[in-house]
Amino acid sequence: MPNITASSTLEDVAAIVSSALDDAGIAATLSGGAAVSIYSNNVYQSKDLDFVTAALITDLSPVLVELGFVHSGVPRMSQFSHPLIEWFVEFPPTPISFGHLYVTHEQCATIKLPSGTLRIVTPTQSIMDRLAAAIAWNDAQSRDQAILVAANNEIEWADLRVWFKNEGESDAEFERFRSAVKKVADK
Repeated sequence: MPNITASSTLEDVAAIVSSALDDAGIAATLSGGAAVSIYSNNVYQSKDLDFVTAALITDLSPVLVELGFVHSGVPRMSQFSHPLIEWFVEFPPTPISFGHLYVTHEQCATIKLPSGTLRIVTPTQSIMDRLAAAIAWNDAQSRDQAILVAANNEIEWADLRVWFKNEGESDAEFERFRSAVKKVADK
């Protein structure tokens, strides 16, 4: 397994951490801003990697220490930093959810990279994740991130339309989102 170095990219770090956790029998899926970074080719740049997992800090720590990470020291906080990189790694608890939609680790994607195999939410799930934040907190930045992901990836538009409806959003709102994606994609 490759080592984390000062020249490791966010994608490298994500794949190394994901592979190490998987090798240890820990199911953890990358979500949040780091998934947006990967799916937007770093147009959006995250400062943390959120791996959703049911694992406890006591299970995570040995794996991360082996990779050179240091725990924050706050007993109930699952945040780790590495002295050679700018990103920190966090572990939000399961379930993986996007608004009212819950998915399992198996329903997410795996990407094989030179640095390891990365378990990550799909592009469509990443959009749902960002839009759930946009809806809940009226957060324009999260909506912009969703647009970036949609403009740079093949997504499941039918699934996204159903998700909008299940979140109580109108067809008109779905079409506004789709139109915004088209404008960005056409640039």
